[in-house]
Amino acid sequence: MDIMSILLGILFVLNLMLAAVVIFLERKDAGATWAWLMVLLFIPLLGFIMYLIFGQNLSRRRLFDWENIKKVGIEDLIQEQVSEIKEGIYPFRNEEIARHKDIIYMHLVNDDAVLTQDNDITIYTDGKEKFEAVLQDIENAKDHIHFQYYIFQKDNLGRKIVQKLSEKAREGVEVRVLYDEMGSRKTRKRFFRELIEAGGEVVVFFPSRIPYVNTRLNYRNHRKLVIIDGRVGYVGGFNVGDEYLGLNKKFGYWRDTHLRMEGSATLAMQTRFLLDWNHAARNKIGYEAHYFPVLPTVGHAGVQIVSCGPDSEWEQIKNGYIKLISSAKRTVYIQTPYFIPDESLLDALRIASLSGVDVRLMIPNKPDHMFVYWATYSYVGELLKAGARIYIYQNGFIHAKTISVDGEISSVGTANIDVRSFKLNFEVNAFIYNEDIAKKLEKTFVDDMEKSDELTQAGYHNRSTWIRFKESISRLLSPIL
Repeated sequence: MDIMSILLGILFVLNLMLAAVVIFLERKDAGATWAWLMVLLFIPLLGFIMYLIFGQNLSRRRLFDWENIKKVGIEDLIQEQVSEIKEGIYPFRNEEIARHKDIIYMHLVNDDAVLTQDNDITIYTDGKEKFEAVLQDIENAKDHIHFQYYIFQKDNLGRKIVQKLSEKAREGVEVRVLYDEMGSRKTRKRFFRELIEAGGEVVVFFPSRIPYVNTRLNYRNHRKLVIIDGRVGYVGGFNVGDEYLGLNKKFGYWRDTHLRMEGSATLAMQTRFLLDWNHAARNKIGYEAHYFPVLPTVGHAGVQIVSCGPDSEWEQIKNGYIKLISSAKRTVYIQTPYFIPDESLLDALRIASLSGVDVRLMIPNKPDHMFVYWATYSYVGELLKAGARIYIYQNGFIHAKTISVDGEISSVGTANIDVRSFKLNFEVNAFIYNEDIAKKLEKTFVDDMEKSDELTQAGYHNRSTWIRFKESISRLLSPIL
């Protein structure tokens, strides 16, 4: 037997052992297990190296320390809300919030998501308008600015924001910036030198332990949060970069959805930021009252800030989406750049559509991630069969992550409808119990329909063999995309 045969035999045995390891580690998710086994089969040894980088399981690890946050009184407030809703004595401020006490209860129990009922919300769908508002709120800051984005580009918008944050830091305002290393991989700490020299703090989430080698790059902090003085909060889909102002030739106009809030929901955003910051930073933030000011009542929208991540036992945002869809009686309007649902969410949408609910989904007409795009195209065919209506947005790139149900309840945030957002990324969404906001999101959807082409069953059926092939390969890989 020659040396090559021996080496191939050793490689074969080693690959079998590695496959057994994958089966053991991924035993809770058959789809991901089969996808990784395919990678191991076709890319021996290298496939396992890829698994070590992309397939780690963080669900058993406790990443975030709640001890200091408990001082805010959140734990007691959660238990109080749970008990009072269960007993039917919780003081809902209006009927449009009370109607959805079942989903409110679920988020309280599964995600410690406190219900707030005093919020005023502004919706932004244009990047220029959104960042003008952010810059104005930064200008008005008196105490602190907490700034968290998945992508922070070192371009004109990025420099403008760093300059403005630096000015506020020199005035004595506490400024903290948290960004994700993978999302902002073209940006280095030296880009923030002016801000750091002015007294601001900048921290990277899941930084590389070895230069250019990051074994946790598959787990990304996809959250976008801005909290100013504990009084104003932002959450949604826009990142920091010129392309989000529609200045990228490849994507053209960037259509996204972001929320500006005033009210107690801002304090829930603050809690989320502090937890993320304290995980990433050496300089931890303890509980301080000025981060959680007493706020006047400025609105009447009910809001829960719901988070999920690979460290979670439950897929909280996905469960929230399913609950929303299952409760629908008339309409479900969804906008998402990526549509790779698992069977539970796909079933919920199919059942809603087959039950006579008007289910509509809007996706982009161009990919920013090729495999994800074609996997999306594969899954929309399933909804077409069930009678749902699919719209392909043509006026640039749609990146919004919104769902509106029955013109009563909605969700806006950072989570796409895909496996990555539900299981691999750290995400945050606002679940909103307010008819005015839900109806505004529905109107925006209808307006966007004028800039979209509807995908019909006939059109989908007549797609080319090459497109069908790309769909099939992408769908096979979808559990690990």
